[in-house]
Amino acid sequence: MTVGRTYREGNGFTLIELMIVLTLIAILASIAVPAYQNSLVKAREAALLEDLHMMRDAIDKYYSDTGKYPDSIFDLADKKYIRFVPVDPFTNSAEAWEEIPPDEGSGVYDVRSGSDIAGRNGIPYNEW
Repeated sequence: MTVGRTYREGNGFTLIELMIVLTLIAILASIAVPAYQNSLVKAREAALLEDLHMMRDAIDKYYSDTGKYPDSIFDLADKKYIRFVPVDPFTNSAEAWEEIPPDEGSGVYDVRSGSDIAGRNGIPYNEW
């Protein structure tokens, strides 16, 4: 004695059953994709914060060692304060960093992202 429907060999799923499965997959995908995209932005923001912290720390160390600010952020890599100038995660370029000069004198006092896109907190990345 069998319970439920029995399938004869060669029979497959009905069109209704396939449509229900495809609908469930579409609903799950519509939930997962935005969460995935949000996690990508969150990871890029974390990478930007880490890069800014690393370069600002290297600028401070350069200043304390030499008594002047570096002429460019590439001087930090040339003089081994950092291994390389990181790629801005939002512009995908190491050349896009904005170099901020000090109030008096020359050199690079601070560095910011070259992207004017607003972050999840509403502040543009070039103001971080």
